[in-house]
Amino acid sequence: MFSQWFSVGFLNLERITWQSPCELLQKISESEAVHPVRNWTDMKRRVGPYRRCYVFTHSAMPGEPLIILHVALTSKISSNVQAIVKEVSAFQTEDEDKISAAIFYSISLAQQGLQGVELGNYLIKRVVKELKAEFSHLKEFSSLSPIPGFTKWLLGVLASLKKEVGGSELFTESEFKEISAITGEPITETLKRLIASNEWIRSESLIKALESPLMRLCAWYLYGEKLRGFALNPVANFHLQNGAVLWRINWMADTSPRGVTASCGMMVNYRYFIDDTSSNSERYLRTKHIEASEQVLNLVSQFQRNSRL
Repeated sequence: MFSQWFSVGFLNLERITWQSPCELLQKISESEAVHPVRNWTDMKRRVGPYRRCYVFTHSAMPGEPLIILHVALTSKISSNVQAIVKEVSAFQTEDEDKISAAIFYSISLAQQGLQGVELGNYLIKRVVKELKAEFSHLKEFSSLSPIPGFTKWLLGVLASLKKEVGGSELFTESEFKEISAITGEPITETLKRLIASNEWIRSESLIKALESPLMRLCAWYLYGEKLRGFALNPVANFHLQNGAVLWRINWMADTSPRGVTASCGMMVNYRYFIDDTSSNSERYLRTKHIEASEQVLNLVSQFQRNSRL
């Protein structure tokens, strides 16, 4: 009965602008769970030119956002969230010719009592229709998503390695030599400490040395680690259920303390090929098959060749 009350037929889609009620803007700011809003100027940018913010509301709860989706309108599919949330003028004029892609960079549930009610899928579908009506030439739709849980999983993997092999189960011989030259041995113990404390991000040489191994480990985490046959990562599972493709993993895509702590600074694009989302969703739910790009599958293949977990 509760989920029926909040079914899509009872929901209203609203676009939020700087002219929206102050109380509503305040609630949206406070509900932002992915990339915290710093101040009112930041909030103004997020509803200004080249940005869209949409919410679902319910007629029985006027002025109360249920779920919030932030969108960036860009020239290409974004690989770095700093470029989206950076400080830019909120007074620039929007040029439609510069808009080729819509990036869903934050989706937040504003009413925690609605956990488990399937609102995000409906919101993305409705927003795609709105954007296509506003920009008929818009063809590319993608998320730029965090990877919560990856660092925790990685630290668990490092903790499980046998001390006598010292990391050779994860790294190629050349990677092992390069990393050990920077950290000293045993590298697994040192890496656990550096990753747990985020200290590794201060070393340009470590950032370079860890890119290849962490990218393929992340690809395996998203593609190969499962919970009851579905993707273990909750954000991955959400977008895959919606019919998106696991499209691109991005290195140093979120270098904020939150991003480094959660996923060693990596983010992922789940791309929505609109004509294929229904069939992708049905196949994932029925067979648990994950649609993935060549980049992701190549990284998974590298993991399977080079890692012996």
